[in-house]
Amino acid sequence: SSRVLWTLAVTQLARMVKVYSRKPQNAEKAVRSSGANIRVHFKNTYETANAIRGMKLKQARGYLKDVMAHKQAVPFFRFTGGLSRHAQAKRWGTNVCRWPVKSCKALLTLIDNALANAKAKSLDESKLTINHIQVNQAPKGRRRTYRAHGRINAFMSNPCHIELFAEARETNIEKAAAPAEAKKRSVRVLRRLVNGASATKAVAAAPSQ
Repeated sequence: SSRVLWTLAVTQLARMVKVYSRKPQNAEKAVRSSGANIRVHFKNTYETANAIRGMKLKQARGYLKDVMAHKQAVPFFRFTGGLSRHAQAKRWGTNVCRWPVKSCKALLTLIDNALANAKAKSLDESKLTINHIQVNQAPKGRRRTYRAHGRINAFMSNPCHIELFAEARETNIEKAAAPAEAKKRSVRVLRRLVNGASATKAVAAAPSQ
């Protein structure tokens, strides 16, 4: 029985350890944060995460707060069914957007956690960029709603799992020298050069008197 209990304890501990889908290039200069079964809509959180991918941590934090204040919007590119058009989406090259407050709060919590991890590892917070952020669907929460004529329909929530890591990449890549542009020559000039080369070869091949 003790062996069974030990196996169950190890299994439970393995479930608690978060396994990320990707690894940063340099784990010493990266911070990670994740959340499982978060009670926020998957579709809204997916689009919000796509909007902050590639931003600095502090930049993403300010952007999410602006979204909550309706100063900026989250563009929707994939889940666009039933959305209305708004002028704030023009910045992103589209015309549909939303202001998902709950998704922003969930992502803000993860970003604050990542910033705390950066402080614990003595990393420069201003250089940390969100290079990976992923939102997966979690098991749906089952409820019920009562309809007319004694019927019952499903009334389910759509939670999600979120993971992200931010890393500081200090790679200075030298700019490549611009290739010299080849001068365009007309057909007449090329023909003249070819004829001149042929004449030179003929003169060189002729016997000297």
